Amino acid sequence: MKNASLIVLLGFSILGFSQKKEKIKKTTIKPKTEFVAELMAKMTIDEKIGQLNLPTSGDITTGQANSSNVAKNIEEGKVGGLFNIKSVKKIKEVQKIAVEKSRLKIPLLFGMDVIHGYETTFPIPLGLSCTWDMNLIERSAQIAAQEASADGINWTFSPMVDISRDPRWGRISEGSGEDSYLGSQIAQAMVRGYQGNDLSKNNTILSCVKHFALYGAPEAGRDYNTVDMSKIRMYNDYFPPYKAAVDAGVGSVMASFNEVDGVPATGNKWLMTDVLRKQWAFKGFVVTDFTGINEMVDHGMGDLQTVSALALNAGVEMDMVGEGFLTTLKKSIDEKKVSIAQIDNAVRLILEAKYDLGLFHDPYRYCDIKRSKTDIYTTSNRNEARNIAAQSLVLLKNQNQVLPLKKSGTIALIGPLADAKENMSGTWSVATKLENSISLLSGVKTVAGNSATILYAKGSNLDYDAAFEERATMFGKTLHRDHRSDQELLAEALKIANQADVIVAALGESAELSGESSSRTNLEIPKAQKDLLNELVKTGKPVVLVLFDGRPLVLVEENQKVPAILNAWFAGSEAGLAIADVLFGDENPSGKLTTTFPRSVGQIPIYYSAKNTGRPLGNKEGKFEKFKSNYIDERNEPLFPFGYGLSYTNFSYSNLMISSSKMTKNETIKVSVEVTNTGNFDGKEVVQLYIRDLVGSVTRPLKELKDFKKIALKKGEKQTLTFEITVDKLKFYNSDLNFVAEPGVFEIFIGTDSTTNNKISFELIN
Repeated sequence: MKNASLIVLLGFSILGFSQKKEKIKKTTIKPKTEFVAELMAKMTIDEKIGQLNLPTSGDITTGQANSSNVAKNIEEGKVGGLFNIKSVKKIKEVQKIAVEKSRLKIPLLFGMDVIHGYETTFPIPLGLSCTWDMNLIERSAQIAAQEASADGINWTFSPMVDISRDPRWGRISEGSGEDSYLGSQIAQAMVRGYQGNDLSKNNTILSCVKHFALYGAPEAGRDYNTVDMSKIRMYNDYFPPYKAAVDAGVGSVMASFNEVDGVPATGNKWLMTDVLRKQWAFKGFVVTDFTGINEMVDHGMGDLQTVSALALNAGVEMDMVGEGFLTTLKKSIDEKKVSIAQIDNAVRLILEAKYDLGLFHDPYRYCDIKRSKTDIYTTSNRNEARNIAAQSLVLLKNQNQVLPLKKSGTIALIGPLADAKENMSGTWSVATKLENSISLLSGVKTVAGNSATILYAKGSNLDYDAAFEERATMFGKTLHRDHRSDQELLAEALKIANQADVIVAALGESAELSGESSSRTNLEIPKAQKDLLNELVKTGKPVVLVLFDGRPLVLVEENQKVPAILNAWFAGSEAGLAIADVLFGDENPSGKLTTTFPRSVGQIPIYYSAKNTGRPLGNKEGKFEKFKSNYIDERNEPLFPFGYGLSYTNFSYSNLMISSSKMTKNETIKVSVEVTNTGNFDGKEVVQLYIRDLVGSVTRPLKELKDFKKIALKKGEKQTLTFEITVDKLKFYNSDLNFVAEPGVFEIFIGTDSTTNNKISFELIN
């Protein structure tokens, strides 16, 4: 009777929200464990399996939810949540179906790819990582959660924490670069930003870390491709950001598409149970990626029933879109291929997440129409996005101090990305109102004001190949291809270039030339734009290249010819204003690269924390040496290293000191350095600390980032920074996968990027 009473009470309390008792916002219910257990006791096996099903919203439109195909499944208790439905009105309509028409009135989760902002969009994650500012990164996630939750969303498929060292892979744009330490810090900041310290607040949302695991290391940089990697590399280089997210309390994990040790991640029990649950003590639920279960059929793992059972047995709780669980698990129970206990565990984890979000207390807590009108795309949020975007830009070159520009004279703004507001938000910006984004042309005109003359010409299309441009401008992110001849476009550009004091060339990739399923073999700027840039350089006028990209590009030719290069990534809805702020010196660029820029595609994979060989190259001038580890046709080192980024001012490092030359495992030593702003501008510097373990039981990287601090220094100001070195900073996974610190000599490097030779050493003793 007690259980029956609970369900009746729950049904009446929830029904009241949409009937005459709409003023009631929440009800008092039992503690989580007891509540979920009693609810599950009333669920049929079909209703339990239904909670594991995450379909798309399909044909649901406002005012027609009740007649949609997915509505029937919701009424029958066959849906646990919906994927990619947007707006309070639609979500409230659908939630009403769940809590009024289904038997047990269980509310739905509403998930969406809120990747780098909602309507207020921040730089793509790769750009955001270049701020090296955890407070700003956390704040961007807070604002994203605020806006998404105001529009009915309570679950985001973010952060993506996949380490990637291959810029051919398009989704490098969606991650935080090549380094596991920095990636771990960012993962935790994003989880904190989304989830806060109380998921039951209606301005926080459930976070989902992805893609577990190793998705960023596909063979040949081709999306969804095979990954083959040793376990020691997994644990040392690729696992840390996922674990960091788990340690931060992330509520859900998304399985990756690739295989791990020959078994697709979606069906990999070692990955989902042994590592995630047993080793890392993850308490949330695991969801597949889009049709991840179904795709195991093509991997060659069996038919849909077989792979669905494989996924559940591995430790996957929710099936995104594929309906493998929905259509096969009941049969697998009958055939004893899966157990009721496994299904019960999955259901419990999903219901607990809904409880934590406060959905059983108030299923409409995310459906406040007032918030949808006041909390989204606000002036305050846009101002913060503008500031964060400015911090993400990386100054790659500034010969003869071409930058900052003066707010006077005549400026020629030329290029297919100059007036391209639809592309400013970059890839995976599904909620952005593209028409409201600020183009570079608009931003430059606004920031320059009336004191400078701004001339504009497109100059070229993205590329000569129209079909290529079509593939690179999907999802409404058009570049408005100009159908004039190439000669006409160039002539117009040269005409205004010759009238200008300085030329700003807005070139690079379109938003969808990087991102999911946008792998590239050629990482150069498209040929039409290269030709345009060469002609602009020939005018003899100073040229500033504002580079739009979602990955490291090969820029050897551009670096040789152009005096100034500002890497703008895709800086979000306020991109044009933020870039203009930096171009004119209202903001001093402080971004630092989180991925290595290669000299050629043939160097890939290239990353700073590589290991030495037994035959290292003996010179630093790039001279070829036979029978040494080098290329016969290219230098070894990158064009721009990890951690690199210039400023309008200069910083000097001096007086590197250490508190002791010896350290035991129970001690902490301190390392200090003086940093001085020696230039003519106030500026910010990312002070980076690297460690090298000189001798180990397994080979160790040449350098590993272990700490950093971003500081602001006035012109002429000096600051002493102190870092603490504990034994945890010296630990690594050995060949037995034990996390250890081995006695021996360590070198500490502190400087402005990963190439610094400013070092001091100490010895770890037993």
